Amino acid sequence: MANPSQLFLLADHIKLSLLERQRAISLNLDPSSQDSSISRSLESMREGIEAAENEANRLKAKSDPASESLTDQAARLRGQYDDLTSQFRGFPTATAADTALSEPNTPALEADFTTAKAAPPRNLSKSVRFTDNPSPDPQESANRAALFPYRDDPEESGPPDHSNLDNQQIHEYHKNVIRDQDEQLDRLGHSIGRQRDLSIQIGDELDEHVQMLDDVEEHVDRHQGRLDGARRSLGKVARKANDNKQITAIVILIIVLVLLIIVLK
Repeated sequence: MANPSQLFLLADHIKLSLLERQRAISLNLDPSSQDSSISRSLESMREGIEAAENEANRLKAKSDPASESLTDQAARLRGQYDDLTSQFRGFPTATAADTALSEPNTPALEADFTTAKAAPPRNLSKSVRFTDNPSPDPQESANRAALFPYRDDPEESGPPDHSNLDNQQIHEYHKNVIRDQDEQLDRLGHSIGRQRDLSIQIGDELDEHVQMLDDVEEHVDRHQGRLDGARRSLGKVARKANDNKQITAIVILIIVLVLLIIVLK
């Protein structure tokens, strides 16, 4: 791929893929699903730049005026390649961090860049009712099945060989990739929203149970106070009964003593 226009379009494709990768990182998702595709695209871009540089040197040796334009385009492509490689490897330069992903080379891709840089839409309004034995939700099961294709290892198919595609085909391929990624992010956002609502419902149920336990504890404390009062009352009655027995015994002994004195006289 020595055609500079195709190389600039390929650079735009890599920029959009890196923007999607950054958006996945911001959503705490696995960003490695497109790493294999980005690596292959960077390798294709490097080979195309080398071919363009060789062609520019060949034309320059022949004193061809077209060599100046080709040399300038190759230099711009080389700069973008270095910036994109640094961004992908995680060691972006100041230039790469500020401008590498900001503007497309092809004005027709401006809308795609705006979409890729925008935050993904979220819809968290759907509520989930918490039950002790929840029945499986068919919609949630379908979304879960749709999310399971996320794997640590990238797909082996990868993008098509760009050398056999024209600009329109590369643009259409990239739009399909962006659309598929947006759909996957939307499904993941809906699933996260349902999990959040379910967690809120569980928290509400736990709060209600804690309130019920507090009420039970309050009733137990109140009944324990009544039992303590009844026990104290029984203790007082027992002490009074013991005192009455002693008085009765003293009276009986006095009577017996009086009788003995009378009898002995």
